Amino acid sequence: MKSAIEVNSEIGRLKSVLLHRPGKEIENITPATMKRMLFDDVPFQKIADEEHDYFAHLLRDQGVETVYIEDLLEDVLQDDEVRDDFLTTYLAEHYYTGNSAEDIKKYFETLSIHELVSTIYAGLRRDKIHFEHPSLHEVSGPDAETPFLLDPLPNAYFTRDPQASMGSGLTINRMTFEARRPESLITEYVMKYHPRFAGKIDVWLDRYNDARIEGGDELVLNDHVVAIGCSQRTSTRSIEKLAHKLFDDPDSHFDTIVAVEIPHNHAMMHLDTVFTMVNYDQFTVFPGIMHGGKMNINILHPGNDHTIKMEHRTSLPATLKEVLGLSEIDLMETGNGDPVAAPREQWNDGSNNLAIAPGEVVTYDRNYVSIKVMREHGIKVHEIFSSELSRGRGGARCMSQPIVREPLDN
Repeated sequence: MKSAIEVNSEIGRLKSVLLHRPGKEIENITPATMKRMLFDDVPFQKIADEEHDYFAHLLRDQGVETVYIEDLLEDVLQDDEVRDDFLTTYLAEHYYTGNSAEDIKKYFETLSIHELVSTIYAGLRRDKIHFEHPSLHEVSGPDAETPFLLDPLPNAYFTRDPQASMGSGLTINRMTFEARRPESLITEYVMKYHPRFAGKIDVWLDRYNDARIEGGDELVLNDHVVAIGCSQRTSTRSIEKLAHKLFDDPDSHFDTIVAVEIPHNHAMMHLDTVFTMVNYDQFTVFPGIMHGGKMNINILHPGNDHTIKMEHRTSLPATLKEVLGLSEIDLMETGNGDPVAAPREQWNDGSNNLAIAPGEVVTYDRNYVSIKVMREHGIKVHEIFSSELSRGRGGARCMSQPIVREPLDN
């Protein structure tokens, strides 16, 4: 049976992509909760939706099927048993069990499936529920001072991170921060129960893995090479676990992992915020990660008896040429390497480009210096609006999870 997921590169023509249209959750952030919600500002939902709709419309104009994760969740929650199991798990992960969970479920039963899914994303306000037998954390302490019993999921429009498609399968990720962990629970249930995916994919890692990993750090360079960022959001332990799985699983054809260490901070939270592949031999990179050419890079290959061989490298250009079999590469610097434009445009995701075909990308219009550089290097650039979407610290690649890409001509 053909897999429901086929992603063997960063640049093969994009045929199908997973999105989430921002909802009320992005305005359910307050100044008091912004840091915990991983935001630096509160986006204006009306404009954010218009910007996201423009992004989705542009993709459809290029022949890309846009699949909304919230619609898939609605589909799977139509089943009573699946819905009860999902809600039990969802509530337990928020520390609601027993009578507390039942009280919340009673409220959920008053909602349509569409309203239920909207509430899962937007958050459940405290004033919606009357607890018959409240527990301590519902009535006392810092938790009880917030307006929400169940936090909103404002980061959900960055569909790149809760899972990562590679080859015929995906990783369903253990997110680093609690604010994002429900997003991969949604992925788990969609992949397990939706007829589009159920029984038709490989799961390389599940979300119960004990090490953090996020999709923004997972880049499929070709059909046997994966680059993974060792970052604020992805640990070395998770990279080693994924390497063992990909190297040992007969359904995987990946035999090389390039682990790239990047600064562990909010501005550069994932590898794709500082580095993206946009053509066979062309890449965008934020010069601030290269430290004059000295980086901490390790190449992982299968060893004997299910072991892993590791070789250390320090040069990103040389490593890319080595693993991809290229004699030359073209590294285009964010903001043209300017000491003011480069960090400004990196902050606004000038390095976070979504390739929809070899040499053709979608990116935020605000990063005009980086756009000019890419066009001068022969890249076709589609610009999307970015005044509100960019407030979440993620660009076009962050907002998209490829499901199917056409294979590359080798």
